[in-house]
Amino acid sequence: VQLRESGPGLVKPSQTLSLTCTVSGGSIITNYYYWTWIRQTPGKGLEWLGYISYSGSTYYSPSLKGRSDISRDTSKNQFTLQLYSVTPEDTAVYYCAAVNKWPAKTRYDFEYWGQGTQVTVSS
Repeated sequence: VQLRESGPGLVKPSQTLSLTCTVSGGSIITNYYYWTWIRQTPGKGLEWLGYISYSGSTYYSPSLKGRSDISRDTSKNQFTLQLYSVTPEDTAVYYCAAVNKWPAKTRYDFEYWGQGTQVTVSS
C-alpha cells in the first residue's frame, strides 16, 4: 500500500487548508485501516489530527477545536483533510498514514506512511 499527499505548500492565515491523500495498492474501504492525518512540527513533534476509517467513521483531535473535516472519495481511493481558519501555528509537515487499531500510541503503530508535505501558513 502506498500513500501520497498533495496540496498547497503555502496558505494564508484565516484560509482553509485542503490536503488529499491518494492511496494505491489497497482500498480505503476493504483494507481495514484507520486512514489518518498526522502533522509534525519542530516544537510539538508528531500530532495525530484525526482519521476516517474503512467504514467511514471519523475522529478528530480535540486540539483542533472543531476546525477540521476529514472526508473520502471512494471512487478515487482518496481521503481529504480540510483545516479551517489556519494560523501560523498550523505550519507543519503533514502526513497521511494507515493504522489498523485505534488509538495509535506511537508512530511505529502506523503501518503505512506518505512521504509528507510541507505546509506553511504565512501572508
